[in-house]
Amino acid sequence: MLIAAYNEEEIIEEKIQNSLSLDYPSDKLCIAVVSDGSDDRTNEMVSRYPQVRLFYKPQREGKIAAVNRVMPRIGTPITVFTDANVMISKQGIRQMAEHFQSNLIAAVSGEKTVVSQTEDSASASGEGFYWKYESYLKRKDAEWNTMVGSAGELFGIRTHLFEPIDKNTLIEDFVMTMRLAANGYKVAYEPRALALETGSASMEEEQKRKVRISAGGIQAVIKLLTLLNFFKYGKLSFQYVSHRALRWTLIPLALVATLVTSLLLADDSWIYDTLLRAQLIFYLLAFFGYVVRDSKTSVKWLHIPYYFTFMHVCVVLGWIKYFSGNQKVTWDKAKRAKNEATISSAF
Repeated sequence: MLIAAYNEEEIIEEKIQNSLSLDYPSDKLCIAVVSDGSDDRTNEMVSRYPQVRLFYKPQREGKIAAVNRVMPRIGTPITVFTDANVMISKQGIRQMAEHFQSNLIAAVSGEKTVVSQTEDSASASGEGFYWKYESYLKRKDAEWNTMVGSAGELFGIRTHLFEPIDKNTLIEDFVMTMRLAANGYKVAYEPRALALETGSASMEEEQKRKVRISAGGIQAVIKLLTLLNFFKYGKLSFQYVSHRALRWTLIPLALVATLVTSLLLADDSWIYDTLLRAQLIFYLLAFFGYVVRDSKTSVKWLHIPYYFTFMHVCVVLGWIKYFSGNQKVTWDKAKRAKNEATISSAF
């Protein structure tokens, strides 16, 4: 298990304790932390645990550069990647490992879950709703053919299939697993293997994350242009285009085009008039959601129209940031909400 950490003194001990408590043979689970560039107490805290191997160098070049540096020194047949700020369900690694009994499986993705409270702001409830929708798509993708990419919070690969990724890659987990799928392997989905984390502390913090992911998305579309070849990749191309590529390219433009054409055609038919009214009501609700975005409420569905609109605005901002060259591979982490109870207690 390779834990990527950068200045994680607030949570790294909880992460290590969670990792050591997993229901997996201790003689078969090697836990390592790569902490390049950390200048807080992260390394000191990791050093308190002799069961955990620490990889560190003073220079910070980004997560994938750190992973590229460490992977040649990993000798286990399977490597599980996980972030420092997520906690894994007790049976999670065992459940993921089951999939590797099939030689067709090159990677397995766990299930990212955002901790929910009775009352949440838009950053937590919106992200939570999004991931429930995303989980549904992942399950259907895996049932039909293969998962399309993987979330970096928790996924595993066959170590010998790892290939170094360009150091400038912004969403390396997605690119890594898509390349495995392009090589003819399957990426499995294990919804029982939970990776829990809290939502962003505010929508401003959530925007940092979404803009970076969107910039990484458009970069990935450019890096993975060969996957647009339907004649060669068939099902995989269809999944990639419909689930990912369109989301990061044309969908924001399509939403604007739909609204504009509805305005132009509203007088021609009751159908277009009804569609226009529905869109205006939706965006009015989104505006209301914007006004109360950081207010906690138990009526969480109020946040959905706003979060949907917010995500597509972030896609456009991601384009701007990527093509202007302002999105760095070393980014400022989005601050996460602090719950009264630790996320480990959710298990």
